Parts: sequence; structure tokens; C-alpha cells
Amino acid sequence: MIKIAVWLGVFVLLGGILVFAYFAKDLPDPTKIDKINIAESTKIMDRTGEVVLYDIHGEERRTVVPFDQISQYAKDATVAVEDNNFYNHFGIDLKGIVRAAVYNMIGREISQGGSTITQQFIKKSMLSDERTFTRKIKEAILSVGLETKYSKEEILGFYLNQIPYGSNAYGIEEASKTFFNKSAKDLTLAESALLASLPQAPSFYSPYGSHPEELKARQEYVLNRMNHLGYISQKEAEAAKEEKLNFGEQARTIKAPHFVMYIKEYLENKYGKDYVQTAGLKVYTTLDWELQEMAQTLVAEGAASNWKKYRAYNAALTAVDPKTGQILVMVGSRDYFDTEHDGNVNVTVRDRQPGSSFKPFAYAKAMQEGYTPETIVYDLRTEFNPNCPADGLGEKDQYGLDCYNPNNYDGKFRGPISLREALAQSLNIPAVKTLYLAGISDTIKFAKKMGITGLNNNYYGLSLVLGGGEVKLLDEVAAYGVFANDGIKNEKTAILKVVDNKGKIIEEYSNKSEKVLDAETARKISDILSDNQARSPVFGSNSSLYFPERQVAAKTGTTEKYRDAWTVGYTPSIAAGIWVGNNNNTSMSAAGAGIAAAGPIWHSFIKKAYELKAASCGEGKEIKENSFCFPKDPENFTKPQTSNVQKAMLNGSYMSEQTYKIDKITGAIATDFTPPELIEEKAYKQAHCILYYVDKDNPRGEYPQNPSTDSQYKNWEASVAYWVSQQNETLNQAPPTESDTVHNESNLPQIQIINPISGQVIDKKVFFFKVNVSAPLGVKQVDFFVNNEFAGSALSAPYEIFVVLPKNIEKGPVILKARAYDKVLNRQEAQISVFIKKDEVLISD
Repeated sequence: MIKIAVWLGVFVLLGGILVFAYFAKDLPDPTKIDKINIAESTKIMDRTGEVVLYDIHGEERRTVVPFDQISQYAKDATVAVEDNNFYNHFGIDLKGIVRAAVYNMIGREISQGGSTITQQFIKKSMLSDERTFTRKIKEAILSVGLETKYSKEEILGFYLNQIPYGSNAYGIEEASKTFFNKSAKDLTLAESALLASLPQAPSFYSPYGSHPEELKARQEYVLNRMNHLGYISQKEAEAAKEEKLNFGEQARTIKAPHFVMYIKEYLENKYGKDYVQTAGLKVYTTLDWELQEMAQTLVAEGAASNWKKYRAYNAALTAVDPKTGQILVMVGSRDYFDTEHDGNVNVTVRDRQPGSSFKPFAYAKAMQEGYTPETIVYDLRTEFNPNCPADGLGEKDQYGLDCYNPNNYDGKFRGPISLREALAQSLNIPAVKTLYLAGISDTIKFAKKMGITGLNNNYYGLSLVLGGGEVKLLDEVAAYGVFANDGIKNEKTAILKVVDNKGKIIEEYSNKSEKVLDAETARKISDILSDNQARSPVFGSNSSLYFPERQVAAKTGTTEKYRDAWTVGYTPSIAAGIWVGNNNNTSMSAAGAGIAAAGPIWHSFIKKAYELKAASCGEGKEIKENSFCFPKDPENFTKPQTSNVQKAMLNGSYMSEQTYKIDKITGAIATDFTPPELIEEKAYKQAHCILYYVDKDNPRGEYPQNPSTDSQYKNWEASVAYWVSQQNETLNQAPPTESDTVHNESNLPQIQIINPISGQVIDKKVFFFKVNVSAPLGVKQVDFFVNNEFAGSALSAPYEIFVVLPKNIEKGPVILKARAYDKVLNRQEAQISVFIKKDEVLISD
């Protein structure tokens, strides 16, 4: 066994020597490790390619400093986070390599890949970033070689002078000057921990980037590692965490900085940060520099004004071409370089509550399901928790859940109102009802289909429609663009094409459109949001949402406690939105509603965008390649078809009306026996909540047989019933259900003419006209007629009159008729005929 083990050891040793010899012969000399090639920069450009927005590491700014001129904190922080076993290995970490290999075999992500500081330095300075075993072997050989030639301090010095920290700063000295305006030897513990956080993802963790919270978390992780490894005490770590860092102002060689960081992060996620930093790419973006410059000015000036008026310090604006999904403008805050107010945070891609600007998605979903712009809902105080009192005065239900009875912004209630008016005027109570009718989960799915990427909580309530969920401004603007584009969504994009340093196109925009909403529904929303007359009762006829020269659809939003103000809107060719507020989530003044704080900036952007493009794209102007221009002819939204729905509430009538023929005496439904003079036509008007008439899941179907099975019906109906009780008009009077039982065949009077008798010859023109009468309800009177001429009445028995025939009566039959009435005007008739002989009459039936 011993001999076998010896021979195995010999073979392994010989194999290792052969592998080393095979790869080592072509490897660079580690003694020339400090000869570093300058990487070629990647350029980010506007859509025309004529404006360079940013050079990604266009020049590696580096100042090499001796090892003893670097803060010990920086050295320790780097070792703690990058290679805590640095002082114990010989260039490679066998445990790390095994761990990386195992993770690779089982398909798990490799967080460190087993690379030591020595290996990382070798990779950055002498080898490519290709992920192959061959490169790993070369890296290991060179690392071992480097460790045999240089001390640990020298190798750590090489590393700290070589690696990129972002913002074109290569090496610890340049990073110290770039971010803290000081030399590396003067770095504090807190500053050192922050710089040590950057090399893993310089763009993502950049102090000037869009992820300050993540950067802070990583800095604290580094401090915790240093404490754990014994470099610093717990007290020192906690003190460093509390230290406020003052970053030096980034050189303003960057145009559209929030957009550039958005592009940079996209590129690094897709291609890898090392490739992007060194590949010499040309990135043609979708940004319109002309519109961007204008927007930056408007945001800066508008935010400054808002701070004085409403205590709202910040603002963000973005614009998208709805016909392509291309991002034209991205202003993430009023001043990217304002570190005191987190100006580097790109609010256009941060989750914020949108307020009422989310309402169009609920209304669109409802209309997609069959509701109409004319559909009536009641704007009344309404309790939406079915377990709370209907009067809206409760606080908690029996399960401890909050009651929910929102108010409109002005505290007023408008009674029955159409969905058109409710959306245009941004009324809250009708919006909550509309969301319920459309369905919360269905509306969320619909919003996501339109392009909203947030709303991922497990539960949202009816407050969602008032902005209770969080969305990104960029997402909402792009989703509004779907309305502008008749229901066709074009995925938002920021890249036109990416070209490598050899001229090869490695990525290029292609229009991938998808129909996510029927055109009619999209047109209905556009028609409502551009209806200045419909919104005027709340916003006035000349608000910042109104453009006399063109059709523009718009919606405002204001969140609870005035933390956010939004205005989002569109024409057929551009969708734009603005957010106003404070990054620290403090409230604006109560006057800072969406229409006041955000509306004017948004209005100015839309107006100036058309003015700018009219000038740059006008007649006789040279149009640059990929320029964004508006159509020459004026654009209007396509009008939706007229809704032709006869169903109550959906047809625009808040009352259902049914006419009945009523017996005046009994109040019952008249029958064929009811005397005509006792019949009156009476209209019964009914006013009920929409759930009385509509199954919310099938609004155009049959009336619900039992509306009370809907959990919201009781409270909705109660608020309408109270409203009805306050009206002067008689409403909700129940129509009769019974038919007239007094005027019927069994109650008809019985009448018989007993004088003269049928066939009698009258000798004289004077005679008694007499009848026998009986009636179950009592006889009221008997009327007598001769030849259909009224001859007299008898009000009591005997029921007779004395008839004198006129002298000029014509010879021939004389018609005698008697009509008996009972006390409720039931009636019955009897009739005979007589003839005159000379002056007399011959009887005839």
C-alpha cells in the first residue's frame, strides 16, 4: 500500500509539472506585471450619435502610490471583504477553488469564484475575462509565480493601485481623490470601508449612482467583516457606521446623468462590467438630447419654485414615444450632483405611490368588461368594509380590521355621476367602486399587462385605485402610452444599437409590439382624459391639463399626506409624466396637489416639446438620422363609438322607471273591469345602487335575482337609500303588486228593464221607464237614456223616471237603455227597443 501511495504521489507530481510546463511557456513574465494596457472606452450617445453623453472609463485615471502611503484601514478593509485568507495562502485558495467548482457543478451562482486578491490582480492586469478552465489554470500559475517573487505587501499594493473603483477612478489613490477629495493615506475607517465596497460592482454601488441604500448596506457589511476578523473593535465599527460621508462633486462631464447610469447598469448586467469598461463600445441610445436639455431646465426651475410654494424640493420627469416604446427623456431628479438631497437617486425608476394617476387602469379594466363611460355610480359616503356600519362612522369591524370609507379631495359628495365625469374629475369614491366592479386582482393583472412592473405584494385592498400600491414613473408613463397607441404596447427601450470596436452591431432595437387592450377601450380612456368639459367642474376650464391648440389626455395624482404629486399624460405621439415631492418622503404643503405642483411643469414640457420639434423638424430643416419628430399634420385621438346599451345604470340613467295603470279607488293595478275614469297612469321611479341592476362579473347580463348576495350591496344600497330620503322627488315608492279586486265581474250590478217591456206597443208618448237593480256593493244610481240621449237619473228605489217622448221623434225603433252604478262605480247596462204606431212605437230588441 505504501508503494502504491508513493507511485501515485509521483504521478500527481509529474502531472502537475507537465501541466505547469505546458501552460507556463506562453505566459507573460510576472516581473512585468505593472505594464498595464489602457482599456478602450465605451461611449454612450444620444439617438443621433452626435452627442456623447458619457465615456465609460474613457481614460483610466490612476496615481500609483507607495504601499506605506495607503491607509491601513483601506488595506484591512480590502483584505476583509475580498480575501480574508490573503496572508496565509500562496496565491491561490484551494478551498475556494474547490467550493467554486462544486457550486459550478451543481448550478449555483459563484459569488467569489475562489479568486484570491493575487488572482484578481493577475486577471485584471495580464489575462482576459474569459470563463474557461484554461484561463483559471494560467491565473493560478501566474499567481503562484507572483507570490514567489513579491511580498504580500507588494502584491496588495499592486492590487490597490490597479483595480477600478468606478467613475474612471483606477487605484485607491485616484478613488480617494474622486470620492473624498483626499489622499489614500488620509482615509478614515468609514471611507475605507466604503471604497472597499466598490470594486465588486463599481456602477451599481457608485456613490453617484441610483443605489445609495445598497451601497450603505455593503459598507456596513465590510465593517462587520473587519470586526469579525479582528481588524477593528465593535465600537469602532458602530462609530464608522454612524459617520456621515461627504462625497466630492463628480466632474460634470456627464450629460443626462440619471439616464446614463440607467444605460450603464443595463449594459453591465447584460455584458458584464469588465467588458463594458474595456470593449470600446458605441452605444446609440433612444435619448433625444434636445428634449432632455429642455426637460432638465424645466425640472430644475420648477422644483426650485415648488420648494418655495409647497415645500417640495425634488422633481423627476420622463417621456416615451408610445409608437415605439423608446425613452426620449429621463430626468431622475432636479440635480444629480446634489448629494445632500440624494440627487443621484433616479426617481423615474423608483417605486412611489402614484395617487389618482393609477385610476385609468381600473376604469379601463371595467370598460373592457362591459361598463360604459355613461355608467352611473353614486358618489356618496360609502363604507366599503361589509362588516362595518353602513353610515361610514365606524373605525373597526368585529374582527379588528379597519373600516374603509374614503372621502373625495374636497369632502363633497355629488350623488349619481357617470364614470366619464368621475374619472375626469378624479373623484375617489366612484373610483373605489369602479375598482370593485373591475376586480382588484384582475386590475393588477391588467396593469402589469400594460407595462406596470411593481404591485407584487400578496394583498392589495380597494385603496389601490387611490394610489395604495407603488409603481415606477417610467412604467406608468409607458403604460399610458398604450392608451395613446390604441391599445398596442411597445416595450420600453433605451437602446437603438450597440456597436463593438470592430464595427459589428451586437444589439439593435426592433419594434416588438403587442396588443394588450382593445382599441375601443383605449379610445374611451383617451376621450375621457382629454375631455376638458368633463373635468372643468373640479379643475376649471383653463387648467394646466388643457391645451387649446391640441388634444392632450392627462391625469393627476396626489398621495396621502401630500408626499407625492404626479401628472401623467399623452398625445398620440408622446407620453410624459412628472413626479414632485421629497426624496426623504416628507410631506409637501396641502396646496401641493398634483395639479398645482406637478401640472405646470408637465404642461410646459408638452408645450415646449412641440415648439422645439416644430423648429428643428420644420420645413427646410436637415433632419438627422434617428431624429425624433412629431407628425406634420395635427393629431387627434380617434373618437370611440357611441355606447348603445339600454340597461339601467349602464345607459347613463340613475333611475329605472316603470309605468302602471292604477285604480284610483283601490290603488291596485287596473283590470278590464276597472272603470276608465278611475284609471290613472302612474310612473314609479326607482333609484338603487348599481349592484341592484348589475352582476359585477357580467354587467351586461340579466339583472341579479338576489343582489344582496354581493358583499358590497348592503352598504352601497344603504347610502343610496339615505340619499333618496333627502330628495324632494318621490323615489323608490313600491308599485302595487295586486290587481284591482273591487272592480270585477262578481261585483257588477244586476239590472233589468221592467217597464216598458220588450215588444210592448206604447199608446202614448208618455210613460214610466222603470228598472229592477241589485248590487253586491250597493247601488249608487241608475242613469236612463232614450236613443242614447241622457233622460235622467234615479238615486234610490224605485229606480224609475217619467219619460215624455219629443213630438218630433222619428218613427221607427226607440232605444231605451238603463245603466246602473254601484258605490265604487262598477256598472252594468240593460237595453230594449220600442216602435211607435202612428204616434206609438213597435217593440223590437
